[in-house]
Amino acid sequence: MKIIDKYILKKFLSTFFFVVFLLVSIVSVIDFTEKNDDFLEHQLKTAQILAYYVDFIPYVASLITPITVFIAVVFVTSKMASQTEIIAILSSGVSFRRMLVPYFIGAVFIALISFGLNGWIIPNANKDRIAFENKYVKSPFYYDERNIHLKIAPELYAYMERYNNSANVGYRFTLEKIKGNQMLEKLSASRIEWDSTQARWQLKNWELHKFDGLQESLETGNALDTTLNIHPKDFSSTYGLYETLTLTELDQHIEVLRERGGNDIPIYQVEKYIRYMSPFTAVILTFIGVIMSARKARGGSGFQIALGFAIAFLFIIFFIFARSIAEANSMNPMLAVWLPNLIFSMVGLLLYKTVPR
Repeated sequence: MKIIDKYILKKFLSTFFFVVFLLVSIVSVIDFTEKNDDFLEHQLKTAQILAYYVDFIPYVASLITPITVFIAVVFVTSKMASQTEIIAILSSGVSFRRMLVPYFIGAVFIALISFGLNGWIIPNANKDRIAFENKYVKSPFYYDERNIHLKIAPELYAYMERYNNSANVGYRFTLEKIKGNQMLEKLSASRIEWDSTQARWQLKNWELHKFDGLQESLETGNALDTTLNIHPKDFSSTYGLYETLTLTELDQHIEVLRERGGNDIPIYQVEKYIRYMSPFTAVILTFIGVIMSARKARGGSGFQIALGFAIAFLFIIFFIFARSIAEANSMNPMLAVWLPNLIFSMVGLLLYKTVPR
């Protein structure tokens, strides 16, 4: 690595971390202002609030990383261009493509760290953050779905008319064992209650019908303890759940939803694809940022910086739009998530033709 590479890389990374620190500080202050009434209402201690922001700050930093990379690149490159450093570098025989090397090294370094954090570390921190918000910030959650159908095993199908998540009680419960197109067993109960001490369900006023060809048997009882592949957490709030799952847990959760016939699978698929897409976003926006700000402009670098913010804002709008389409299942989730990267990659390649040589 040459001196000029170290020079550009140092300026790029130092500016990036400064911008992240600045924006995270602003967001944290705004967030504290909005939630301060909730903190006072629950009489939270300073240590509890600080612990929350220890988890909140990495979450925000990861969220804004691709955009802060772009802003840092535009700021550094436009300042170098205004001070005629870019012209001097190109005049010395260094090609524009070669000048991009330290930028890409910095972008890949940030992208790899971001991928590791978003894939495993930050989701684990989000478990505490989301639990804190559910307990102290959000309104109490009430499960209000009706006629709940769940596939809990390859041949087992459960049904509940409704479920009370406060008491962990389900009403008008049935469990059917079906092989092919033939029902083998049907277990019915007026209520199903969760026994937290035994970590299992108890059926009240139950009936068990067994079918063997034309033969049918019936068993009844007042109470029956049973273990099912259902847990009270399946009926708890799903607010921010996808943010609390590591990449491994996301795969497992998607598989469980697929087996149960869940209709919110796209939400978790989109989250998974975004975590793989974001590192590439940082590299693509770095490429565009250098191209947009490498020219020396009259009147200083203010215009390039403002233009950089405008492009960053445009990318955010486009990304939000694409994510909404993906979560609504109106388009293949993977294609929708990668669409902003694909479009901005083509924009970057078109802009590359205009760079100073």
